[in-house]
Amino acid sequence: MIGRCWRHGGRVLATEPDPLGYGPLRAEIAAYLRAVRAVRCEPEQVVIVSGAQQGLALMAQLLLDPGDEAWVEEPGWPGNRAALLGAGARLVPVPVDGEGIDVAAGMARGADARLALVTPSHQFPLGVTMSLARRLRLLDWAAARDAWIVEDDYDSEFRYAGPPLAALQGLDGAGRVIYVGSFSKVMFPALRLGYVVVPPDLVEPVRAARRHFDGGTSVVPQAALHRFLADGHFASHLRAMRSLYAVKRAAILSSAEDAFAGFATAEAGEAGMHVLLRLPPDCPDHALAERAARIGLTTPCLSGYYRTADATGGNGLLLGFAAHDPAALDRAVRDLAGLAADRPKG
Repeated sequence: MIGRCWRHGGRVLATEPDPLGYGPLRAEIAAYLRAVRAVRCEPEQVVIVSGAQQGLALMAQLLLDPGDEAWVEEPGWPGNRAALLGAGARLVPVPVDGEGIDVAAGMARGADARLALVTPSHQFPLGVTMSLARRLRLLDWAAARDAWIVEDDYDSEFRYAGPPLAALQGLDGAGRVIYVGSFSKVMFPALRLGYVVVPPDLVEPVRAARRHFDGGTSVVPQAALHRFLADGHFASHLRAMRSLYAVKRAAILSSAEDAFAGFATAEAGEAGMHVLLRLPPDCPDHALAERAARIGLTTPCLSGYYRTADATGGNGLLLGFAAHDPAALDRAVRDLAGLAADRPKG
């Protein structure tokens, strides 16, 4: 695909890039987001970045002053927190429950926050989907406080129940939501291409910031990705992977429910590529994860995604299923259950 792009557009690709990204790719992404995620945007609002993490860091640097408060989900992805800390933000951990981030708790803990970073479609690591009531309340808070919401939509393409969810951004009537997506999970991590959809008023400030920071993202992979999307290969890839992951998800859930019956509970959100195994209090997740690592099993601890030591419900393991076949997943789950059963007592 890259060779084809060079042959048919080498001169254009060799010129200085637009800091906001390759125009045809931005148009293709805007059309995709409007159709599939109900994002309200034009191509001019799409900014191509070198991965979602760069997009988050760019927005934090642009929108926050050192010392500004920023809401982060508790528990949440450490990389998101790092992007805000890099801009000098003071992080305000806000608890997540079955409806998503608790906006009332956020207002009580950080009334002066300038930004909230959320994962409403599939919260990481708990897997919950933010309710409509919470979405509307969060939008009302941002509009009233003149604050920003950064919506990290990192893996909503892999949704296994019902139609695709509309993005939080599509509900925003005040221009306070910045939407961040990535191709790293839906394609492959080494691609390092993501995108940010900004409100119209931020387009020129973002252009200036990109020109100042790095001049923009390499055009050649953008052109190749554009052809991949425009020729229909991306849609076919998503259909195939969604079907494959659904089989693996069902397999690991079945194995976990059988192997851990009466001991631990397996939870799977409606999207994503991992299952959350909730452990009883007498089986600390970090201890079980350490024992699992000795036999070659990588199982991130739920407790490791909390910032506050007094967090409740933070005892469990994240079981990823995307990279393994059902038989391997079953063996791994049963090995893990054996370790849990043989754990030291007292």
